[in-house]
Amino acid sequence: MTQFTDLGLAEPILRALTAEGYTDPTPIQSQVIPAMLAGKDVLGTAQTGTGKTAAFVLPLLHALTLDNQRPAPKACRALIMAPTRELAAQIADSVRTYGRGSKFSVTVIVGGLKIGKQVRAMERGVDIVVATPGRLLDLKSQNAIRFDQIRTVVLDEADHMMDMGFLPQIRKVLTQLPKERQTALLSATMPKDIRKLAEQFLDNPVNVAVAQVSRPVERIDQSVQFVQHPQKRDVLTKILRGPTVDSAIVFTRTKRGADRVCRHLEQAGLAAAAIHGNKSQNQRTKALDAFKAKKLTVLVATDIAARGIDIDQVSHVVNYELPNVPESYVHRIGRTARAGESGTAITLCDSEERKLLRDIEKLIGNRLPGNEAGANQEPINEREASGFHPSKDGQRRRKPRNGNRNRRPNGHRGQGKAVQHSHAT
Repeated sequence: MTQFTDLGLAEPILRALTAEGYTDPTPIQSQVIPAMLAGKDVLGTAQTGTGKTAAFVLPLLHALTLDNQRPAPKACRALIMAPTRELAAQIADSVRTYGRGSKFSVTVIVGGLKIGKQVRAMERGVDIVVATPGRLLDLKSQNAIRFDQIRTVVLDEADHMMDMGFLPQIRKVLTQLPKERQTALLSATMPKDIRKLAEQFLDNPVNVAVAQVSRPVERIDQSVQFVQHPQKRDVLTKILRGPTVDSAIVFTRTKRGADRVCRHLEQAGLAAAAIHGNKSQNQRTKALDAFKAKKLTVLVATDIAARGIDIDQVSHVVNYELPNVPESYVHRIGRTARAGESGTAITLCDSEERKLLRDIEKLIGNRLPGNEAGANQEPINEREASGFHPSKDGQRRRKPRNGNRNRRPNGHRGQGKAVQHSHAT
């Protein structure tokens, strides 16, 4: 088995990895790190929770160690772009953790914070900038940052940046960077627009795909509970009071819904906080810090946080409401079973969400095991959406033609739970 010591990383980085207890790279790390150390462009696809952050941070730090130069005022030597403030902050934390033996400077440039502080941070120049695309271009328009010294650029969670409408800003940034540079694009999925972006801006990249696109990690124990919407809050409270729930993230579709669920949980005596786009950066940071410190048991979040929360030892994820986009389900449940741990993902599905559940099951290729109502569903097929409808008792019945003929229930269920060793994240 390959170990980090076999990859040729600089000694200060290896010491930092040892201090964190990491010895064995994940599959994405064992392939991306050597490619980046060789100076190659990289196009990487790996499901969430597989260690993509360390896969690009470690070789980036190694390159900066070899090229021991100070950046010019307003300049940086490496640029990492991410879709959300939370993810940008956590990438910067990883840079500080793995680079603590080399004293690299890192600055986070994101919206939602005062721009003046970020402008001042760039005045003397920094080694690594972690930024969201919109705020990065704001600083560029004010001549507060220069791109001419950038030698490495990383696009993390590229598909999520596309979903958030950042592709035009990303293209605008990439066209202004030096042509002689190394580019790494990493993503949980690889839709056509992201592949086109890679074809335009990456030079003969090494392709790394270590897991089937849009499949949840196998060590997550997934299930569905069929509950009518008025009963969801009580069922959620019962789940979160379970003896195996150490910490949990609850996902809702809307910001107002997150606030309502959070208030209900607080009234039920659970330590909870909500995190979404209407919260200030200070509120979001405070909630995340309290959750990491185990001062909160439950974090209620919208999908903006699905890829921005990188916290080990989250025991449970609960989908209070199903996402409208099936790929979001994969990213939501990927908040558990990180760093080699196992995890539990429970989905609460009401009668109006059956179509969303079928879309998710088609995507992941498995029927989610559930309660009795769930066991009486039909096999997944393309005609199901138009040819069947949910009845009041939760079974799926064919629309009547020449009388009511019930469809035979099918108990096929998807399963999957495995054990994996701890790795750097």
